Formats: sequence, structure tokens, C-alpha cells
Amino acid sequence: MNVRSQISMVFHLDKCIGCHTCSIACKNIWTDRKGTEYMWWNNVETKPGTGYPTQWENQEKYRGGWELDSRGALRLKSTGRARIVANIFHNPRMPTMDDYYEPWTYDYQHLFNGPEEDDQPTARPISLVTGRLIDIEAGPNWDDDLGGSPVYAANDVNLAGLPEHEREELFAIERLVFFYFPRICNHCLNPSCVAACPSGALYKRGEDGIVLVDQNRCRAWRACVAACPYKKVFYNWFTGKSEKCILCFPRLETGQAPACFHSCVGRIRYLGVLLYDAGGIEAAASRPADELVDAQRALILDPHDSTVIAAARRSGIHESVIEAAQRSPVYKFVTQWKIALPPHIEYRTMPMLFYVPPMSPVMANRENGAIEHVSDSLFHDIDDARVPMRFLANLFGAGYERHVRYALRKQKAIRWHRRAVTVGDVDRDLADRMLHEADCSVEEAEAIYRLTSLCTFDDRFVIPPSHREEALELLEEPQQHRESAGFGFLTGPRRGL
Repeated sequence: MNVRSQISMVFHLDKCIGCHTCSIACKNIWTDRKGTEYMWWNNVETKPGTGYPTQWENQEKYRGGWELDSRGALRLKSTGRARIVANIFHNPRMPTMDDYYEPWTYDYQHLFNGPEEDDQPTARPISLVTGRLIDIEAGPNWDDDLGGSPVYAANDVNLAGLPEHEREELFAIERLVFFYFPRICNHCLNPSCVAACPSGALYKRGEDGIVLVDQNRCRAWRACVAACPYKKVFYNWFTGKSEKCILCFPRLETGQAPACFHSCVGRIRYLGVLLYDAGGIEAAASRPADELVDAQRALILDPHDSTVIAAARRSGIHESVIEAAQRSPVYKFVTQWKIALPPHIEYRTMPMLFYVPPMSPVMANRENGAIEHVSDSLFHDIDDARVPMRFLANLFGAGYERHVRYALRKQKAIRWHRRAVTVGDVDRDLADRMLHEADCSVEEAEAIYRLTSLCTFDDRFVIPPSHREEALELLEEPQQHRESAGFGFLTGPRRGL
């Protein structure tokens, strides 16, 4: 058992209000420099929608992530030994500026210095790249709140496989159907960006699993940009280096939450430590698509298990990190309660950012037919919701509904349980039946309620001490040992921590 620790995250989508405060906090701290104008390490998308960059989920276009070859072995979709030379000067799968947007500012001086005219002067948009006047045609949240629907939202890749009548109902309601989808780098266990980098500039930190870019080693191959299926690695056109979310590791090392987490108005974000078996990454990522969610959960180890604790100590994991893992809210959401799911697990990168899928109202024009089973009568509105189950399954279940349905049933049962407790308009026996059929006890329901509704700052963010001085001691170990203690396969030797 090769135990490693990983800083992991959960976003509770039922609580996101789409205020973009997280995006602005990140932008003001990290990407306010020349060459980063178009970068949004944190962005909030409206779903359904094409996102940022446009249609980033369309891997037929971008070829990001991993795939299984004819022998069942993992290989990168975007590159390989036979393709790296052919794509050395032009990668056809690379997103262009048009796929993002051309950043702009305004000619504010024209408001003050413009000649006298009959009309009120206006501040004209100017490109931050070329310095010339432009016509604004896109932005990082161009289809925010379905502003471009159905032109944009109808092109959401996750709508694939939906029956035509569900598509019509989805867009007939217009602004009442969407939900918000905040995104940052997932700091994956099996990051395709790390595996694709020819110069070894990307690496995964030994002590917490944060994926970083060594700016000194980056040679602007941009293979990482094409290989990342979430398109969370960016190219700085001014410095000629790749950049990405660093999970605010300088803040984490001083016990502070990342800026986007700290500023979140809806308190949707949770951060904690997970212990996982690094030796099982390749086998887990190679499982069939319908088994990937369970395979990833199986990688996460029980921090209370004495065998796991002993193995963690042998791997050099500090006692305080083990204690933090035992208090981690992420472990509870993902492994204990099983209501948080990874985004697009079919990309096989094993993302370490998980989402609690959102509830949504029942379709107003849907008439329920005869109910044959008690379970259907209790949870029928999950299938009748305005956001189709198939859509959520494509986003969080590799196209399979089982795990998404489980999470939504448990969330609904907890809501009814709390209504029975606080409002009293729900029969207590009915609430207990719902909890039972949702595989949830009263104690678990209360624990989930407390962590989602009554949580404090310390409940949401369990940040272990960095102990960076001890992690650096690993640099003194023989290179062969450090390679064997890597974080997966095809990620190269661990150059540094």
C-alpha cells in the first residue's frame, strides 16, 4: 500500500448563487499581469451552456484526457511518441484565442478628451492583446444565466442522448432551468497535463498533491494545454510559459484557505485532506466507464483504519496530516456519504475536485402517471426535475445515472427529514421511510445537515500544517526511490516537491 496525501475539494452546487466573487478574487490575486488577461483560473459557468473555453467538454474536438487503447492500456488522447513531432509546430487540438475570448479594456480617455459632438461620447472597447479597437463577440461568461440560449446552451455537450421532448422542455422554461458550475484545476491523481509535458515542467507536489508548473523548465510546448480535458492550463503569450491554478499554496502553507474558497458568498466550498493508494491509480483509471466512480472511491483510504495509519507513517506522512484527514469534510462527502461526484470521470484523470449535484424544481407541465412502487412515489420528482437526470449523469457519472440518482435521493430525503423536524408539515413516518430508502440514517442526515447548513469556517476548511521542511528531506533520497514513490504512471520522475 503506497499511501499518499492529497488536498481535495468539494463544491456544493445546490448552494452556488453564481455571483462570481470567487472568480474576481482569483483574478485580482493571480492573473492581473500582462499575458494573463484572458486567463480565469477560477470561473463560474451556467449549465446548460458551452462554458469557457467554448465547448471545453467536447473531446472529439480537443482530444483531452486519457483513453484506452486496443489492449486496454491507458494512453493520452492528445499526444504520444508517434504524434509529438508532427504536432511540434502546430497542434490542431489546441484551443485558440477565439475559443477563449479576446480580452479588452475601454478607451476611457475618449470620454474626457474626445471632440465636441452632438452625441454623448462612449468608451470604445480596445483589445488588450493588439491595442486596437475591437467588436466584442465573446467573454469568459458570455452565456451567463443562459444569456445566449438557445444558441449557446443548446450546444452543451452534456445534452447528448437527451430525448427531443426533454430538450424542448429544457429550453421552454428559459431562465428557470439553469444551475451554476464553478470550476478550478482539479489537481488530478492521474493528470494528463503532467504526462504530456515533454520538458517535465509540470509536476505533482509530494506533500499535498497540488499540480504545479516549473516556470524555469517550461519551454512553451503547450502540450499541457491540449492534454488537459478541463482546459485549466493556460499559455501566457507574453512570457511564453504555461500557467495554471496553484490552489493558493502559499496561503495553504500558512493555514489559510485559497482565495476563491475564502471569498465564496454561498459557502459552497469545502477543503480537506484525503489519503489514497498511489499504487492503484493505473488500475482504477483503466476500469470500464460505468465502474470509474467506484474505482476512484476505492482509491481513497479510511484515515481511521489502523493499517492505513501505519502505512501512512511508513510513507512519511506526518501525524497532523493523518489527523486532518480524519476530520476532512471531503472524505465525508465523497466516501462516507457518497453524495459528491467527480466531473467527467470518463476523462480518466481521477479529478480531486468533487461536486454535490444540484436539486431542481419539478417540471410545471409534467403530469405524474400511475405510481406502481412506493420508492417511485417518494422520489418521482427527481426524474421529473427541470434539469434532466441524463444531463447530470453525463456531467457527473460518465453517462450512468446510478450515482447521481443516489446523491439526489439522499439530498431529498434529508430535506424532508428536516421539514419534519423544524416545520412539521411532513409526516414523521414518511420522512423516516424516505431516509431508509435513500440509504441514510437519522444520524447521517443530521451530520450532512450540519455540515451544509450550520458549518463554521473550521468545519469547511480542514487545512493540515504544511511540514514543508520535512517533505524537502525526500529530495535527499536516491532518485530510484523517489521514482518508485511516484503518484501514478507516465508522470515522470518527481523532480521536486
